[in-house]
Amino acid sequence: MHCKRILSALVPALAAMGVAGTLGAAEGKGKPNFLIVIGDDVTYTDIGCYGGTNVKTPRIDTLAKEGLKFNYAYVAMSMCAPCRQELYSGLYPMRSGAAWNHSQSKPGTKSICHYLRDLGYRVGLAGKHHCSPRASYNFDGVPGFEGNCCSPTAKTDHAGIRQYMTKDDEQPFCLVIALVVAHSPWTVGNPGQFDLEKLKLPPHFADTPGVRQDYAKYLAEIAVLDKQVGDILDTLAKTGKADETLVIFTSEQGGQWPGAKWTNWEQGLHTAFMARWPGAIEPGRQTDALIQYADVAATLVDAAGGDPAKLNLDGTSFLGVLLGKKDSHRKYAYGVHNNIPEGPPYPIRTIRNAEFRYIRNLTPEAVYIEKHMEVPKRWGVYWESWKKAAETDPHAKKMFERYRRRPAEELYRTNEDIYELDNLAGDPKYAKVKAELRAELDRWMKAQGDPGAEQDTQAKYGANRNLGKKRRK
Repeated sequence: MHCKRILSALVPALAAMGVAGTLGAAEGKGKPNFLIVIGDDVTYTDIGCYGGTNVKTPRIDTLAKEGLKFNYAYVAMSMCAPCRQELYSGLYPMRSGAAWNHSQSKPGTKSICHYLRDLGYRVGLAGKHHCSPRASYNFDGVPGFEGNCCSPTAKTDHAGIRQYMTKDDEQPFCLVIALVVAHSPWTVGNPGQFDLEKLKLPPHFADTPGVRQDYAKYLAEIAVLDKQVGDILDTLAKTGKADETLVIFTSEQGGQWPGAKWTNWEQGLHTAFMARWPGAIEPGRQTDALIQYADVAATLVDAAGGDPAKLNLDGTSFLGVLLGKKDSHRKYAYGVHNNIPEGPPYPIRTIRNAEFRYIRNLTPEAVYIEKHMEVPKRWGVYWESWKKAAETDPHAKKMFERYRRRPAEELYRTNEDIYELDNLAGDPKYAKVKAELRAELDRWMKAQGDPGAEQDTQAKYGANRNLGKKRRK
């Protein structure tokens, strides 16, 4: 015990001198615990440490300061089921099979449940599951958190996660806590804390009373999310295991707003992502290294002492970035959208590098429709008020048309135009950039076995959904 206290005192000093490594793990049992906390439908720019000013997120912001904040982290699909299956499996949607919302991975798909158990971990999940089949994502069930994102509550009970964290001091754990805020309908928190007139709306929003009303409800859920994250971190601290635990927080895809969730724009695919690992990750850092959810499984396996190169994953480990040994990771981040079952077919593909995003709308002649927007009594009043405003307000009309009708190609200098409002696809000045990204997107789609528009059909989606029925017979 005396030696452990000495090492505990040395670890922060060594980290401050740049002596990164696995000291945090060595202080424990040789392997770190993993705690992954996931928000639900939270646009990254609404979080304080990513520039958000409308709602305070002190616990999330503090976590970022205690570890490493990623400035460029991405999901491959901005919808719940596919991006979670990407996170857990290390595979892009086409390879896993989860290429639509409410779809499932191919039979035989493995995930961190298998990879980390093989390395001696227990692997549990509390809250929202939303991935299948169970054989691929067979987490230990941990009680205490709401799992139904469509009728969320703010009630939590930490007894289950506390018991899971402390169940066996000799065995490391990986615990995912998948929260359901701020998924719509926005029903928890106190929207009355916000002055509607003072809210700063994103520039791609129409400015209507209905939009401001629903935006306040959404922000209220982010305030609840921040408290829940803080409470979870407090529970971890009380177990005495914080110093030997790699904590990851991520916000999932963008919120359910036009231009965010269900799209391949930056506001949809960009996710907040931060990691804290005492003694291994130097606190107070941020990185421009480009990562995707597909890289997380490989990174966890690597940190646990395994060899992710043997697992045939799409992602690769960014452990070197966490430890401060590297300042870059991947050259490109990729994105996919297949609109069924959330509306009529509207397939999209995208790619971005360190500076630019290229988007290919595969059926630009079609009108984009997302069904949740069309049910105001269930999901909010903002879209109906937006459509009405478009009849007389030029900005509301422009943003309405941007969302519903899109060109075949889009190109944005995203690092300077984070809301992607200035399409450069037709500018000869950027022809070379567009050609590079087009070619790499073509290569990636071919490597993934992605047929493009042919993927977004009711028949293919139905075949995927029938996989589970066939296994149950």
